[in-house]
Amino acid sequence: MNKTLITLFAGLSLLAAPAYADDNPAVVDALSGYLDFAEYGSSLIWPEQIPADDWKKVFIVDARDAAQFEKEHIPGAVNIEWRQAVARRAELPGDRMVVVYCNSGSLSAQAVFALRLLGHDNVKVLQDGLEGWKAKGGFDAHARASQPAGH
Repeated sequence: MNKTLITLFAGLSLLAAPAYADDNPAVVDALSGYLDFAEYGSSLIWPEQIPADDWKKVFIVDARDAAQFEKEHIPGAVNIEWRQAVARRAELPGDRMVVVYCNSGSLSAQAVFALRLLGHDNVKVLQDGLEGWKAKGGFDAHARASQPAGH
């Protein structure tokens, strides 16, 4: 499977060039295989799904740029800009949940997608990002939730 992931990642880098995915069947097959296998929601987590005490066990990654991180971030977060996620993947623990966030969840989702393709099944996107986390009560979102998470 690692050979497939390496082939996929190499193929994905080709997509940045002015080429079409249809020109590289290995990329299409690898992406299709991953997307056919991926369970919807397996890489997502909502703030209200994490009880306050469990946040201490989570490795939190702020995927925004350094200036945004310096201005405001979730306490305990490590700053790994979304574009650096693959290059810095060795910094991520394999033995506990890794939650990646940005402002809204869109850039962190790209980083998580790449990391999951590389086999990091413990990595999740914080749905709605930092803004959603704050709006739902931060570390207290679980206790404040009025309905089950994942809605």
